Amino acid sequence: MQSGLIALAKSLISSLRDLTPIILVILFFQFLVLQQPLPDVASLIVGLLFVAAGLTFFIYGLEMGLFPIGESLAHALARKGSLTWLLVFAFALGFGTTIAEPALIAVANEAAKIAAAADVIATTDEAIRGYASGLRFTVAFSVGLAIVIGVLRIVMGWPIHWFIIGGYILVVIMTMFAPREIIGIAYDSGGVTTSTITVPLVTALGVGLASSIKGRNPMIDGFGLIAFASLTPMIFVMAYGMIL
Repeated sequence: MQSGLIALAKSLISSLRDLTPIILVILFFQFLVLQQPLPDVASLIVGLLFVAAGLTFFIYGLEMGLFPIGESLAHALARKGSLTWLLVFAFALGFGTTIAEPALIAVANEAAKIAAAADVIATTDEAIRGYASGLRFTVAFSVGLAIVIGVLRIVMGWPIHWFIIGGYILVVIMTMFAPREIIGIAYDSGGVTTSTITVPLVTALGVGLASSIKGRNPMIDGFGLIAFASLTPMIFVMAYGMIL
């Protein structure tokens, strides 16, 4: 119990240290550049405390729960020796974590509203919800497929750079033909998928799997799954825009 409280206190100190540069930047521009007082100081202080607390519990939860469970599942599936179940788990993990990403939900909803305002889709609530859901499922499917490819790469020992180079060449080619309205959304989709939920579990999966397979180096082979998860949404979202 005491060790847990000590670890939590360390996480809180780390969170406050990470937030300090942001606070200093805000204060610098507010007082020295804009030369204006802070609006609603009490609310700002309460908000910062909530942010610090949320970041602390999030980091502590990752270290205590998500990283260990991700690595233990990877070890268990590797020992089981079934590539099929390993790939099914990889796809389910990528799909499930991405569909729940708050950042993706926000971007998909905003993209649907802008698409309706630009007459790309109908302005009805049903059309907006359908566009946002379609975008989310497209991105989630692409990330699930990316994690499958990344796991196969670790198992087979394939070099990562050929996949990344080939993927970005495809992105450049598709950018030439995709509708202009979808290109920015596609590029942003590659960033929002690698956020608070997806990154910890996917990283733990890669490191745990590389540690379990003889001849694989966790440092060389265990990382790189996030790169796949950032790349494939751009390809799939541009294809989604072309089809629509």
